[in-house]
Formats: sequence, structure tokens, C-alpha cells
Amino acid sequence: MTFTNKNRFLLYFFIFILTLSQAQNREKLWQEPLDIPLLLSGNFAELRGTHFHAGLDLKTNGREGLEVKSIGSGFVSRIRVSTSSYGKVLYLNHPNGTVSVYAHLKKFAPKIEAYVKARQYEKQSYTLQLLPKAEELKVELGELIGYSGNTGGSSGPHLHFEMRDGRDQSPINPLSFPIKIEDHQRPQIQAFYVYENHTPSKLPKSYALTQKNDSLFTTNLIKTAGQIHVGLGIFDRQDSSYNKNGVYRIQVWVNGIEIYNYQMDRFLFTDSKFIPLIVDYYSLRENRNKIHQLYWHPKTKLSFLKDRSKNGRFEVEPGKSYQLLIKTSDYSNNATWVETYIEGVEANKSEPETPKGKSIHPEQDYLFEFGEKSVYFQKNTFFDTVHLDIESSGDSLMVDRDRFPLVAPLVLQFTYPSMDSLERAQSAIALLRNNRRPSLLNTARKSSHLTAKSSVLGTFAVLRDSLAPTILPINFRDGQNLKNFRYLKIRLKDDFSGVKNYSAYINDEWVLFEHEPKTNTLTFDFNDLEDKPRRLDLKVVANDRVGNSTTYRAVLFQNP
Repeated sequence: MTFTNKNRFLLYFFIFILTLSQAQNREKLWQEPLDIPLLLSGNFAELRGTHFHAGLDLKTNGREGLEVKSIGSGFVSRIRVSTSSYGKVLYLNHPNGTVSVYAHLKKFAPKIEAYVKARQYEKQSYTLQLLPKAEELKVELGELIGYSGNTGGSSGPHLHFEMRDGRDQSPINPLSFPIKIEDHQRPQIQAFYVYENHTPSKLPKSYALTQKNDSLFTTNLIKTAGQIHVGLGIFDRQDSSYNKNGVYRIQVWVNGIEIYNYQMDRFLFTDSKFIPLIVDYYSLRENRNKIHQLYWHPKTKLSFLKDRSKNGRFEVEPGKSYQLLIKTSDYSNNATWVETYIEGVEANKSEPETPKGKSIHPEQDYLFEFGEKSVYFQKNTFFDTVHLDIESSGDSLMVDRDRFPLVAPLVLQFTYPSMDSLERAQSAIALLRNNRRPSLLNTARKSSHLTAKSSVLGTFAVLRDSLAPTILPINFRDGQNLKNFRYLKIRLKDDFSGVKNYSAYINDEWVLFEHEPKTNTLTFDFNDLEDKPRRLDLKVVANDRVGNSTTYRAVLFQNP
């Protein structure tokens, strides 16, 4: 077969169009979840006190209700509605084995909202978790799946977005996908610390930083001896965003040899329990200094830690000099350096100070009894040997203060004081906080005593909550005509133990009131009513965590 020039042109043109189409299709395998320039208020794996941040917090200009789109085709594999944590959240499975997560949503897209609401009415519960089958809620690339919000544990309107490995649900850095964050900002180093022969109750030495140029800092000569490691007060920012976010990578060299490497590309949720060994817990609680220790504690077992030999700690010998070089960098390779020098001196020969308090060794368990009160530490409650001040005073039991992290909770027991059965039911063990409302612990009530577990040290006592929750109307009154109302709003509040559960009924039929604890509100959508009865007999029942109950009733009218 011979080709004319015209045929060759048509063939090449066809190949060009096919190649262009394939390239466009490849580009359309992914899109960003919001149709606005993406700015970060939180980045991947930053250290959030009790957990590694599992995704990106995307700003929504301080607003709720922005359209949230599926980043790719797939199906909804999990839906959760909660008053805490992620609030309203969607999990989407994608053909390449990844899972995308969209949290703190105000509302789901119509087809998902209808699916969820039907099951909320079926289960008669606002909070729930659903695991749809693959064929139930399929989504296409760029399809509307919800609206950004502020539900759950969010402290302001934003979209929390994650990427996970579908095999083990481990979070993956979303920046490794084609999501565009403008970033020309270097990580910012605020403070430099040296830990000398460190113990859990010893604060590090702070050294002033001097800036030599836009990317390099130094300190005065450091004179020390023995085993040391260093720490940084550090954060990162991105363009057009002033939030102080976490850093992506930190490397440390001593005399040109790398001794520490921290890089956050993915992690397991079980890694979070080791955060108190990365952030200096003692300094954070005692001085409110958030210090990233450039050191891997021997008990640190992190999924992303590949080379344990590079633990960040090194020996400084008398008469020797050392160059210490630290590089901090973000995902866009913007970097800041610290270069300083260390001179080895003779170690201090003075006697070490004898620790005060009761010695608690991780390898043993301990029970301390004080008449009607006791505290029990099981084996491996702490990472290190600690010395605690433990004493009984009046009705309270002081178990030191919150300055050492706990691996496992301590167990408290209080014998019932003289009280009747109602008073016992209303009582619970509480953590007493300075200048803050006491926190009631989940308390088990036995025949003669109360028991509870606490994940922090502190002072504890048995407190009684005899006040029931309060239920008050917000946008209506008893006997009102609600002809033009779309929503019914109620204030639900409990000032002590907190709301445990609630139920609402109209004309003796359960109805869905959405609960937002941050504003203490319950909201009902009149569109949920299939018919429009003239008279609405409203009843709302709420219980607190110790069993106190309140019932609110009102008679309302519509379409008179």
C-alpha cells in the first residue's frame, strides 16, 4: 500500500490527535479537591501533641460551604458522622489502590446526603459509621462530593484532606501527588538547644542564634562533654499563608558524618504514641517550649525509621573539636541551615543531684495506697525511669503533675464517701486542672468504690454532678407558628460532665437533629418531614455522662 502526501498528512494528524487525547486523559486522572488557590493552615505529619497530622489542612477563606470535588474516579468506601474528630468525613477508594479523605464537611453532596440521612433515620442516630459497597456510591473525577465546613474537632472552617495507602490505611504525604502549593519560604528556626547527659526531668541549654545570611545560622562556641544531642524550635510556612506548620525533613552531620535523618513521606497511625519522644514533653509542659529533639530515643519504634544507628546522639571528648551541621528543608527543597562548633572539655566531677519523689522504673509495676485512695502503674507505664511526687491531701490524690508522658494509663481507685445511691450514680473521678473546669474521667462504679484510668498525671478527686443538661429554644417559642421556617434550632448544653446522648421526636416519631458541640446547638431540617402536619408536638430528651436527664417539650404549628 502506498501513501500519498495527503494520506501521510491525515495519518500524522490522526496520531497527533490520539497522542494529545491520551495526554489530556492522563492529566484528567487527578484534580485538586477545591476550585480555589490552595493555601495551607496545616501540613502533613506535623507534630500535633498526641498525633502526627495525617493530611493537609486547606484554607477555605474562613468560609463554609465551598464545593469539595473528588480528586479522582472511584467509590465512597466509608462515611462517618461524629461530633468530634473528623466530624462529617468521606473516604474514597481509587483504582490505583489509594484512598482520599475529606474531613470536617458541612454537608455531603445530594446523593450521598440522601444515603446517609436514610440510615440515620433507620438507626435513629445522628452519629454513625457506614461502609458502602463498591457499587453503591460511585464517583467520577471532579464530581461534587460535599461542602467544606467546620464539623467535629475542627477549630475553624477548612478542608482536611488526606491520601492513604489502601492496603494498610497508612497516610501518604499528599504533596507527592500533583497538588499545587506555592512555596518559596524557607523553614524558620527560632531556637537551638543542647541536651547534655539528658534525663526526663532535665531542661536543655539554650544557645542564641546568629543569622549569617538568608539561609544560614550559627551560635557561639559550645563547650560541653559527654553524650549530647540537640533540638530546635522550628516551623515552616508556605507562600501567602502565615500559619506555623511542621517541617518535612531534618538532617544532622557531625564532622561530615550524618547522624540523624527525619523525613516525613508516610507513617502509620500507631507511630503517634512516640511523639512525646520527639517533642520534648518535659520542656513543653514546664516551660511551654515546643522543641523538636534531633534524637531517636531507644524505645522509639517508628514505621518510617529505617536506620536506627543514626540516633542523633554523639560523644564529645575532652580536647576535641566538632563541626555540627543541621539542614532543615520543606517539600519544595527550600532549606535553612545551622552550622556551629563544639569544643570538648573535662566533665564536671560534682556529685549528681539526688532525685526527689518515688522512683518508678518502667520494668516494674507499682501500687500506692492511701487509705480510701490508690493509684496503680502497670509495667511500662513510662518510657524512662521517673521520680514522682505522690500524696493524699483531704479528698484529693496528687499524682505529681503533667510533666512526663505516659505510655499506658494509670489506674485510680476511690472508696465511696458517705452518700446515697443517687449521689453515687452522679459521682465520678475527675482530673482537677488549674484555672480550668475539672475533667470527669470515664468511671466504673463498683459496689464499694470507683475506678478510672487517666492518660496524664495530675490531681484527682471524686466530684458529683447533680445538674442535668439544659435545653432551650433558639429561633422559636412554645406555641409559635412556623409556617416559613426551614430550620429549627435548640441550645443543648451541659456545663460539667458533658452531653452523653440525646433524642428528639415530633408527634412521637424520631427526627434527626444535627449536634454541633462547639456552638451547643441542635438543628432540625423541616425538609425531613414527608408530610406537613399542622400541629407539631416536639420532645427533646438529653442525658449527661453521669445519668442526669432533661426533657424539653413544645407545641408548634405550621400551615394554619
